[in-house]
Amino acid sequence: MRIDLHCHSAASDGTDTPAELVRKARAAGLDVVALTDHDTTRGHAEAIGALPEGLTLVTGAELSCRVDGISMHMLAYLFDPEEPALLAERELVRDDRVPRAKGMVAKLNALGVPVTWEQVERIAAGGSVGRPHVATALVELGVVPTVSDAFTEEWLADGGRAYVEKHETDPFEAIRLVKNAGGVCVFAHPAAAKRGRTVPEARIAEMAEAGLDGIEVDHMDHDADARDRLRGLAKDLDLLVTGSSDYHGSRKDVALGAYTTDPEVYGEITRRATGAFPVPGTGGA
Repeated sequence: MRIDLHCHSAASDGTDTPAELVRKARAAGLDVVALTDHDTTRGHAEAIGALPEGLTLVTGAELSCRVDGISMHMLAYLFDPEEPALLAERELVRDDRVPRAKGMVAKLNALGVPVTWEQVERIAAGGSVGRPHVATALVELGVVPTVSDAFTEEWLADGGRAYVEKHETDPFEAIRLVKNAGGVCVFAHPAAAKRGRTVPEARIAEMAEAGLDGIEVDHMDHDADARDRLRGLAKDLDLLVTGSSDYHGSRKDVALGAYTTDPEVYGEITRRATGAFPVPGTGGA
């Protein structure tokens, strides 16, 4: 089995519609794909409706979190999307995305960059707006060559010249909320140092004690040394190890299935989840 547990659609900051994403996942030879848009489950229904035969969908979301002033992301799998407390928190984070993006536009304007809110809104195309949409605007204007090049201290990285904070959930609260909604929690790309400061291992150990299920190890932003270190940490803390592409369509230079999760780990994730269940494809439109 080929299993990719971290993908984004146009419901947040990917470029493929949810339907396109699942069709491409099957064409790429995947057996299981997770749709984990930022702080939203809005794309799930479309993905399920288009799910091709032979592909199983894991529903989820990537939750925006912050601890000790460090931004981090929590992958939440197979939770009940209608559980009130987790739904309210996702909406709180999502609602803060628009004023935050407008604040980044204002800062860029002050730096002499002629980006407009209308441009960012067009790029987001109704998705959950985020920094990648602002970064894409910078690419369109020729300010930076790629989206990744916008995530530097000069522009949009944490603490960068055009960075604006948004509401982000405490990860311990996120773990509690996801668990109460029957879901499973995996810390996304914990050693992605090029994105900014990373969470210390001591804090990850505390999260493990609080119910964290796993850490994403095999990821494009982790070099070989980081992966080895994270595997050792996962073993010490009895955490599951996942691998994922973090696919965003054309917005990132990574292919579906570039990194995958071991079938036994996937089986354990599904065993632990009680809020929702993987959806097998039956040949959707």
